[in-house]
Amino acid sequence: MNIEQARFNMIEQQIRPWNVLDTEILDLLHVVKREQFVPAAYQNLAFADVEIPLPGGDVMLAPKFEARILQELNVKKHETVLEIGTGSGYMAALLAHRGAKVTSVEINPDNRVLAQKNLAKSGIQNVTVEEGNGALGWDKGAPYDVIVISGALEVLPEAILQQVKVGGRIAAITGQPPVMEFSIITRTGETSWNPVKVFETNIRYLAGAPVPSHFQF
Repeated sequence: MNIEQARFNMIEQQIRPWNVLDTEILDLLHVVKREQFVPAAYQNLAFADVEIPLPGGDVMLAPKFEARILQELNVKKHETVLEIGTGSGYMAALLAHRGAKVTSVEINPDNRVLAQKNLAKSGIQNVTVEEGNGALGWDKGAPYDVIVISGALEVLPEAILQQVKVGGRIAAITGQPPVMEFSIITRTGETSWNPVKVFETNIRYLAGAPVPSHFQF
């Protein structure tokens, strides 16, 4: 496989058509080498429009999805970021290039080790990978300028809403399959948030997140 040609094709055939047109984001996809964050068994899928399996039943999201989240958040160089669900570390790496400091929380010990190795191999030093359940956010370091949740939640917990600064943004996927909503929620005041729906999708629930029962008698 010609890796650079495959990367070019991914950007031009998958990511641009998904309305990711920010040239800084597109350039960053050449800088952060996605193949370095894909498990060895799935290297042939590194640039494919699919989710890639990770240890513990987690997945890497499709490339176009990651790029669109990054574009919609518009992370600034001075901003602090919380990522909930590290996975292989790829999204954390992208966020690290955009922001000042990234705290990423991973519930699966194997994925935490994998992500740390991948980030170190890529020379990224402004990401701290914490082990724990971030389904209700992560107090250590709060409040954050940006919060990214790399998995679906049935509803966005109040605790996470409270951990973003006024003027900050949360990227969240909420709802029930088969139709979930990806939204950017901007905190507009001490007690006010403005959610903007970006698109509909259907992804796995965040590991460790409470999933309410819908059983009815």
